[in-house]
Amino acid sequence: MDISRPSCALLILLALYILQLAGCMNAKINFREKEKQILDQILGPGRYDARIRPSGINGTDGPAVVSVNIFVRSISKIDDVTMEYSVQLTFREQWLDERLKFNNLGGRLKYLTLTEANRVWMPDLFFSNEKEGHFHNIIMPNVYIRIFPNGNVLYSIRISLTLSCPMNLKLYPLDKQTCSLRMASYGWTTDDLVFLWKEGDPVQVVKNLHLPRFTLEKFLTDYCNSKTNTGEYSCLKVDLLFKREFSYYLIQIYIPCCMLVIVSWVSFWLDQGAVPARVSLGVTTLLTMATQSSGINASLPPVSYTKAIDVWTGVCLTFVFGALLEFALVNYASRSDMHRENMKKSRREMEAAASMDAASDLLDTDSNTTFAMVRQCEIHMSPPRKNCCRLWMSKFPTRSKRIDVISRITFPLVFALFNLAYW
Repeated sequence: MDISRPSCALLILLALYILQLAGCMNAKINFREKEKQILDQILGPGRYDARIRPSGINGTDGPAVVSVNIFVRSISKIDDVTMEYSVQLTFREQWLDERLKFNNLGGRLKYLTLTEANRVWMPDLFFSNEKEGHFHNIIMPNVYIRIFPNGNVLYSIRISLTLSCPMNLKLYPLDKQTCSLRMASYGWTTDDLVFLWKEGDPVQVVKNLHLPRFTLEKFLTDYCNSKTNTGEYSCLKVDLLFKREFSYYLIQIYIPCCMLVIVSWVSFWLDQGAVPARVSLGVTTLLTMATQSSGINASLPPVSYTKAIDVWTGVCLTFVFGALLEFALVNYASRSDMHRENMKKSRREMEAAASMDAASDLLDTDSNTTFAMVRQCEIHMSPPRKNCCRLWMSKFPTRSKRIDVISRITFPLVFALFNLAYW
């Protein structure tokens, strides 16, 4: 009996130990607590200094390499007057900082997440052609930093920017514009920091990107390193090629201008005596065309060169003004025709009186001599042969009427030739 008591005690202790071990194995690991411990370990006081940049590739003293990629969420406007455009994008940077390596607990911790950028070293990137910009803080700041077990750091933020876009408007509104997005280092030279586009797909654009007056045809990535008195700085750029949508300008500008020019030609078909109708029609179309031209130029910057739209409106204005001048010429020709008709009438009266005085003398002359003279006069006074144009123009006896008829053909023909050359 004495020997069996220690054996029972050993069995009881062994059973308790097995139960305790099983309880420990079944207990869940609190990974959030582990994340806190790891963050305190790698970012604790005296362990990490955010003022010091990471080492170069393979721990060398070379420049820190930062890979950049962007996701274009929307492009809200492209302003021709101020020559700028607004874009909202998700901006991402990725680099290796070996000081931030940690144990991933057998693959259970994929990465650590931070929301405070000042806890780690950050590249001093800025947008060199930025006019305005702001971060998004609704509902929380749209920014995060992920630290991976091998020391890779991913920084992502959503920002809205208004960027300058110098435009060449010589072909407006048949033009294409290239707007750039430039990103460069502000303080670190290429000896310490180098920006590179991420391999594969550095720039992404949201599907079904809609712009009111433009179409994004394509985008190109490139490098734009700059040298100054303080050194060479790494720079990235992406060129966005926009094509202006022409349908809006066709409906709002080109077709109305064509209609105004055609309306001004109606005066060619009105009677020459309808002076109030022809004058009011010419003046109205001229003022409307001038108002249209001023409204177009009001929506554009005052550039020093001539734009394609200026050529169009200028020629249309010239045609309308020419139609008004044509009536002035017709009116002058009409008064000249009346004066000439009065002169002919008086001359005919004088010739009729003179012919009656000479009739008595002709009766006394020899009949043969009279017949010969009359025959000779008929031969010399026979009308010359006329070509088709002169024969057609002879249907209109007055010069004023001829001017109207010629204008009916000349104005549309010249305007059609101008359209052929313009388009």
